[in-house]
Amino acid sequence: MIVRPRPHWLRLLFVRRGSLLRLILPQQLFTVGLACLVVLAHGQLFHWKVTLTASPFSLMGVSLAIFLGFRINASYDRYWEGRKLWGALLVDSRNLARQALTLTAPGTEVRPFVLGLAAFSAATRNQLRDQAPETGLAGLLPAEVLAQVTQRRCVPVAIALWLGGLMREWRVQDRLGPQLAERMEQSLDQLMAALGGCERIANTPLPFTYSVILHRSVYGYCMLLPFGLVDTIGWMTPLVVAFVSYTFFALEALSDEIEQPFGLMPNDLALDAMAAGIEGSLREMLGEAHPPLPVPDANYQLR
Repeated sequence: MIVRPRPHWLRLLFVRRGSLLRLILPQQLFTVGLACLVVLAHGQLFHWKVTLTASPFSLMGVSLAIFLGFRINASYDRYWEGRKLWGALLVDSRNLARQALTLTAPGTEVRPFVLGLAAFSAATRNQLRDQAPETGLAGLLPAEVLAQVTQRRCVPVAIALWLGGLMREWRVQDRLGPQLAERMEQSLDQLMAALGGCERIANTPLPFTYSVILHRSVYGYCMLLPFGLVDTIGWMTPLVVAFVSYTFFALEALSDEIEQPFGLMPNDLALDAMAAGIEGSLREMLGEAHPPLPVPDANYQLR
């Protein structure tokens, strides 16, 4: 995720980091180069004059802009839902930690349970990003539990099962009343629901055909546009084509990035920072000093 103060409006015109220019530069140069060739050839293609005007491009441009709007809205819905699910992980982890600290009988050892909640968030991040299952779990789980859960296909589910086992032991030992245990079970269920929601987003991409149609339409429009403008604006054609193609290419690239919000692209969610924030909040509830939270790097990217 790119995190930076909003620059001055003049500087914002020339900012490179976050502009997606690096991703779309090859196709941008190709389109502008094609526009220059069309101008030099006066709109002729193999001695055949391409008789296009700006009128059909006005109609197609409106339709394509609407289509791009639907595409980026669909991607942003996935991005925002992913952010809400991670917000729910934070809230439910805090609730479970508070309930364990205040509702169990005095003398109950709740620290492993609270740190296990932080391990659940870290394991969820690892699951969504296909990282090594033990990443970030050292010091959050007992060694024997860590060795067991990292052998499972879905580590967060194994951690949740272990947390449920601790709650069962508390009930058997009369350290947690039945009604209070039920409330904690509901919070644990909500953690599992947030995990399932994240997996649904990560494992269900937008239909591939949708992306193919949009990709072909954008490129076809930008490649035909110089033929429709050359007789009207002449040498200004490459400049207009550069502006229009940048808008369309950048929107398509942005929608591709945030379609999978749990990845490592610059505009994806900062799962490392979120998992560290959950761990820091839970350690603070335990009265411990939490490690410093991640900060954006030199490129203003928070991972």
